[in-house]
This record gives sequence, structure tokens and C-alpha cells, in this order.
Amino acid sequence: MMKNHKLTKNIANASWFEIKRQLEYKCKWYNKELAIVNPHNTSKKCNNCGYINKKLTLVDREWICPNCDTTLDRDINAACNILNRWNNGDSLVTKIS
Repeated sequence: MMKNHKLTKNIANASWFEIKRQLEYKCKWYNKELAIVNPHNTSKKCNNCGYINKKLTLVDREWICPNCDTTLDRDINAACNILNRWNNGDSLVTKIS
């Protein structure tokens, strides 16, 4: 079904919706809090100085911040930025209790 380009996006979105639904259910079941973070620019934003590198493509797995010369792995950098958004109470974080 994923070969049908008209349906691919809908199928992928349905899968993410189901994961989110299951996480919400489990968090309510175990009385935990779920945070949904908007991932926009999390891997392109330097977690050290806040510079956003708009020139990055998906094949660029590591990059050096031109502003502060920090070497960044995209996945680790994104994880740090998501944690920072959570800790700072960023408006891009939706908390579900």
C-alpha cells in the first residue's frame, strides 16, 4: 500500500496517530504525563548557542555550528533541543495528563 503515492502520507499519518493514541492510553493507565514536542528545527538548531543552520540536508548527519564551532550529531542535538523545550516550558510542548 505504501507504493501508492496518493495514500502513502495518509497511511504514515495513521500509524503515528495510533502510536500517539496508545501512548496517551498507557500514560493515563499508569498516571504518567505525556509530552508531545513539535520537532520543527530540533536537529538544525545548535543546542549550545541557538543558531539555526538552514543549509542542512537529511544526508548531513554531523555538522559544525558556524556560530560557536560546536560539533553536533543531528540525532543527539535534536534530543538535547527537545529536552530543553520540555525543561523551559516551551509553547511547542503539549502536555497530556
